[in-house]
Amino acid sequence: MEQKDGACAAEVADSGEQWQRLSAYSYLSAPERMEYVAVMRVLCSTLLADLSVPDVLAKLTTGGGPGARLDADTLTARLDQLVKWGNLLRSAHTVKAGSIVEYQRSRSRYQLSKLGEQVQRDADEVLAGADAAREVSSELLALVDRGLRELAGLVAAPGGADPQRALERISTLFVQFAEFADSVRDFYAYLGQVLARYDLDGAEYQGFKELLLDYVEAITEDVSFRSPRIAASLNALWPGLPGLLARIDAHATGLSVLADGLPGTRVQRSRGREMADWEGLRGWFTDVDGSGSQVDQLRDATLRALQSLLANAKRLMRSATGEISRRKDLLRLAAWFDAADPEGAHDIAVAAFGLYGARHLGVAPDPDQAVPAYVSWWTGPVVDVPVALRERGSRAQRGRPASVENHTEQKRRLVERERERSAARETAADELRSAAERFDQVRLTSAALSLLLELLTAALGNAQLQRHEGQGDFVLDGAQAQDVDLGIRLLVRRTPGTETVLRSADGDLALADLRLSVLSVPDAEASSGGGAAPGEGANAAQDLTGPMPRTAPSVRESA
Repeated sequence: MEQKDGACAAEVADSGEQWQRLSAYSYLSAPERMEYVAVMRVLCSTLLADLSVPDVLAKLTTGGGPGARLDADTLTARLDQLVKWGNLLRSAHTVKAGSIVEYQRSRSRYQLSKLGEQVQRDADEVLAGADAAREVSSELLALVDRGLRELAGLVAAPGGADPQRALERISTLFVQFAEFADSVRDFYAYLGQVLARYDLDGAEYQGFKELLLDYVEAITEDVSFRSPRIAASLNALWPGLPGLLARIDAHATGLSVLADGLPGTRVQRSRGREMADWEGLRGWFTDVDGSGSQVDQLRDATLRALQSLLANAKRLMRSATGEISRRKDLLRLAAWFDAADPEGAHDIAVAAFGLYGARHLGVAPDPDQAVPAYVSWWTGPVVDVPVALRERGSRAQRGRPASVENHTEQKRRLVERERERSAARETAADELRSAAERFDQVRLTSAALSLLLELLTAALGNAQLQRHEGQGDFVLDGAQAQDVDLGIRLLVRRTPGTETVLRSADGDLALADLRLSVLSVPDAEASSGGGAAPGEGANAAQDLTGPMPRTAPSVRESA
């Protein structure tokens, strides 16, 4: 179990390291890719040097191109982003500045990382010759054959091969082989790209026919002639190869000492110093594992190229009957689309294909997510399309329709809950009527106190605080509220110097300068006919007999 956990941890660590390495390619696909490439080219033009923002900005301005439009702030943001991706490193160079402004501009210095330099070098190589036809360095194959025979002779000599001479021969041998193998791969990739076209005219077909029949045939014959001799030299050299590499390692240690001194440092040996390099060389010319050698794949690729050439020849013969490829016409149409504005592109599509632009798919987006009209479908939010609509183009519901849900039990529970609530409020109203005028002597229940506070809040909200003429104190006019359904009314009087204490199971509430009176609705109407209550104005007494507007659920209050 511990070994399995260790293997999983190592696999996770390798995945994280690979992800970090792949992040170094992010700037090549960013929207500002041309600016990033210009910055990386400036830093790649130096060796083991760190540059500040003003240095990079000056070189970009001098070189022109997309990077010349960058200002200092934008360039700093680009450099910091390259540091996050792993293409650049922050330098620990000591800054010598004569002023604070000069220090602020020069304190951030950047230098290339090994990964960033390699990625930019590969990118420049792709940009320089991606579409070019690369010649196959067939003369290098003869040099590889000669070098292997000479190395086999050195090993077979009395006393063995001299380590220094053997190292020089191996280094030269693998450089020549790597250049030859790369040129073969690049040429056949270009050849496959060309033969995939189906719009070759007569002149182009004639040129590619001569290319296949002459150039490719010469390459194939040369490889077929040299491969058995190279395989024989490798077979003769193979038994003594481990000992030869060990003697070379003892003679020229190179950077292997660094790897031994620093366990966390990996050293990439020069080609030919490891057995894996020799196994790759042997697998190119000999079928080792049964999957075929590279020479066999080269013959198969040549055969497929000839078949493609025959397919183009058949197409040219059919062109006389009117079956002509429309690829050039489609390319011309694509150029029109590329140069047109959005409205013109819609018109071209209608004229060319008779199809009008799609405005929607019939699937409503999320109503809470507003998407502007200028947002592209490529970067916009994704709408979930039902499986039936996506696969069958049908909106019809499949299967039996669901039965209507029966809510009788839910309705019964809601009615029962409301009945219990009404009964509890009636009980609380009876308790308040029995405790009227003696609140300081009884302890109310929570329901009774809640109802009393509800009426008190409504009464104080309906009241008007006024100072009448000839009186030095304030009085409350119309401080009353009632609940017709419960048949209860609350009168609130302001009496300076008094205090009403409401005691309940939830605690005590003291009301300063207020006196409360709880009446039944018929009793309150009878008492209002005889005149105003003490401490209240005439208007308040008249309002007791009038209709009570409803300002809260189940509560009627005076105007």
